[in-house]
Amino acid sequence: MKSYRYYDIVMAAFVATLLVSNISSAAKIVDFRISLFTIPLVFDAGTLLFPLSYIFGDVLTEVYGYARARRVIWVGFVCAAVMSIYVHLVGRMPGEAAWQQYAGDEAFAAILGGVGSGGIIIASLAAYFCGEFSNSFVLAKMKVTMRGRRLWVRTIGSTLVGQAVDTVAFVFIASAFGVFPWAIAVSLIVANFLFKVSIEVLFTPLTYRMVGFLKHAEHEDYFDRGTNFNPFHLR
Repeated sequence: MKSYRYYDIVMAAFVATLLVSNISSAAKIVDFRISLFTIPLVFDAGTLLFPLSYIFGDVLTEVYGYARARRVIWVGFVCAAVMSIYVHLVGRMPGEAAWQQYAGDEAFAAILGGVGSGGIIIASLAAYFCGEFSNSFVLAKMKVTMRGRRLWVRTIGSTLVGQAVDTVAFVFIASAFGVFPWAIAVSLIVANFLFKVSIEVLFTPLTYRMVGFLKHAEHEDYFDRGTNFNPFHLR
């Protein structure tokens, strides 16, 4: 298998972004008191960081191809699952007496309990799986169809699909498990989707720089002709 200088670094950045955003999503909901057509733009805090994972996903697929991006998506999936399980186990562990006085199990459960709760685990992993693979698949197909031209159209187009799938799946499943109240579900979906897509658009110049640098440094510009797009095909 061909080796690359920066593939593992992009993978690490992708996974770190994913894990931090998952913790932030469960820990806090942010309201900047801004509305769009009477719909308040309310965010789970992970939304502020999570779009970067899609930028890394775009870079991986554009430079290294769908198969290598698929490998990174699975690494992120496993790491997110392990993190959630461990946070759940930590919540079950007995707390030290002094810690119980200034923090306590109730505070831990209120802030980080969502990371290890069944609802948030199922919602975040399902949304991540469907959204990331949708994004990578659409970008890879568009690259072949457009013969590698108009990168900005491909990154934004794939993000529209991936983020729509991710956001709707996450909020719907999380609300069904009682993580978020149904009363703010539509606001969360609209606010999250618009914000995530806006970040992709604003960061397009950075995406161009990253892609250009990696293609030159790695001597790679992969086109997914004849690729097996089955997300469970791990070779």
